[in-house]
Amino acid sequence: MKKNYPDPNQRIGLITDEGADLTSEIIEKHQIAIVPLKVIWPPEIENLPGETIFHKMREADKKGLKIFCQTSQPSPKDFLDIFKKELEKFEKIICITITSKLSGTYNSAIQAKNFLNQEKKERIFVVDSLNASCGMGLLVLRAIDLIKELKEDKSSSCAEFSRSESESRKEHKVLFDSLTNAREEKEMEKIVKELEDLRQKIQLRAFLQDPKWLEHSGRISKTIASWIRRMAKMGVRPLIGIKEGTVKAVGIKTGVRDVSEALFQELEGKTKKARKEGQPLKIAIIHCLNPEGAQKLKEIIEKRLPNSQIAFVNLIDRVVGSIVGLGVVGLAWHEL
Repeated sequence: MKKNYPDPNQRIGLITDEGADLTSEIIEKHQIAIVPLKVIWPPEIENLPGETIFHKMREADKKGLKIFCQTSQPSPKDFLDIFKKELEKFEKIICITITSKLSGTYNSAIQAKNFLNQEKKERIFVVDSLNASCGMGLLVLRAIDLIKELKEDKSSSCAEFSRSESESRKEHKVLFDSLTNAREEKEMEKIVKELEDLRQKIQLRAFLQDPKWLEHSGRISKTIASWIRRMAKMGVRPLIGIKEGTVKAVGIKTGVRDVSEALFQELEGKTKKARKEGQPLKIAIIHCLNPEGAQKLKEIIEKRLPNSQIAFVNLIDRVVGSIVGLGVVGLAWHEL
């Protein structure tokens, strides 16, 4: 069946889930299909004022209400519906999911893929980001770049073909299409391999304002949460990150009075060698109702690391945000 491509030179579509924290501008510009994640709140939160669920969380917190959510991954049917829709537009699909160590989203995508017939199944490539939030977002942005590179290469090949004589085009079209498809298959494998390599290099760091959200989610114990609160009063804070796909404390920072400055110092220290070798950085910043902290971090980076590229600054997604809680500021980066 003939495909109605949004761009005839772009034959690869991109699907990700809400956990990538991409801005609406990025999503729209690159025609990214988004699978929503599921967050289930008690009915009473709906009666609280607030523009977003995070504003409602803040109102509940102010009133001393212990209202917490439950999270659930998208169903295989959620993915199946989007796979079918996107396969009508694109020849092949890359689907990047939030880390499988935090959510069952990756498994839902794999199950959905297996519901398809063999021909359609072979056109879908599912990648476990082993990351979340803006770290996952950076992986999606790299997929966009790789697709663009393949698109430009495809355009160049088509231009060369069109310059040949018309009779020659007819005689060689079948061979040309066959070679193109074989090459695209290898290119897809290369893209997936590069994304799998990059996911190990993306670093994510964040500071929590209050550990109670993590405590309620069961990711830390009540004892650990109490210890974190006591240490915070003395300027000692655990640095949260993602390691091997799991959210965990990746370090302890002392004398922390300004989380934006402390995050910058972490970034500066971890990238010192790469920057000395002339490698620029690509960075993304997120926050949970702390736009001032996120903006301050952005300005510090722009001033002190002028060769770095800040890809986006955005509000964190509902799932990770409901786990790490209000006030969080974080960033992710990788070397270019």
